[in-house]
Amino acid sequence: MDTFKTVINFFINQRTTIGYSFMAALTIGGERIFSMVSFQCPCNHSQNLVYGLSFLLGPAFVLLVLGIFFSERLWRLFTGCCMNPCKLCPRHDYLSCVFVLVKVIAKATVAPIMWLCVALLNGTFYECAISGLDNNLVLDLFCKNKTDECREELARVPCEKSNLPPAQNMELLLMLRAQSQILGWSIILTAASVGLIGTCYKNCRSQVSYLQLTFWRKYMDKEKEQFDTFASEYAGKLAERNLKSFFENRDPDAFPFPNHKAWEEISALYTFSRSEQYYSTLQRYVERVDRDFSPEKRLVLEEHDDMEAV
Repeated sequence: MDTFKTVINFFINQRTTIGYSFMAALTIGGERIFSMVSFQCPCNHSQNLVYGLSFLLGPAFVLLVLGIFFSERLWRLFTGCCMNPCKLCPRHDYLSCVFVLVKVIAKATVAPIMWLCVALLNGTFYECAISGLDNNLVLDLFCKNKTDECREELARVPCEKSNLPPAQNMELLLMLRAQSQILGWSIILTAASVGLIGTCYKNCRSQVSYLQLTFWRKYMDKEKEQFDTFASEYAGKLAERNLKSFFENRDPDAFPFPNHKAWEEISALYTFSRSEQYYSTLQRYVERVDRDFSPEKRLVLEEHDDMEAV
């Protein structure tokens, strides 16, 4: 039993690393499937560029959108901002607002960067796209000191169907692949450098020590875990109370429920301050001596998706 708990704790503590490893494996697998199953370079000047870039950049854009879509931090900041624009930048702290958006975008770019790196290291999409460029600089680069036939047949090189001699065809193919891999490694080195510098800067500017920051992260994880569990149980009790009232044809029992203002306060993003030293907006709210305990007289929700106003 102790061994099982140790294993579970290990996976919990290393879930970020495991998540990124799983993402990398999924990206590599997805790229290989695209390359072998669905990707067929047309090998002509008019279509190579668009076709190659669509496979190189299309999945990266989709992964970026999904990363932004599943960002809880973004929705905490964005939800309700049309009705109350001040929620975007509370206390008119525009720098913090921009910093939050940068963090959301930076986290969302992890998967797209992985895709680009894997795709470029493989080289298939890049070879197809660049060979279709009808640009003198590109043609001069690949066909320098070669015949005019090289310029005409370059777009057919990725398919190995050009009329060039096999040795020259392989030479051009290796040049395209080398450029793709150099670009892939450049992105990897740039992303690693930016990540290291950003992490060093963030830790250097931290207002708390390393151990307190570690505790803060653990607390936030536990608070989210407990909130999901408690919210599920409480929602079940509220649903049971409402159903009993309906089916038994009687007035509902009194049910304590936070008011709208309380929900707004605990939903806001929290920035650590030495003057308060709380670890979340929930802790800041419950420890306030002047908080409003008055419940909503009537719970009203705006119509949203399949929920109707009550």
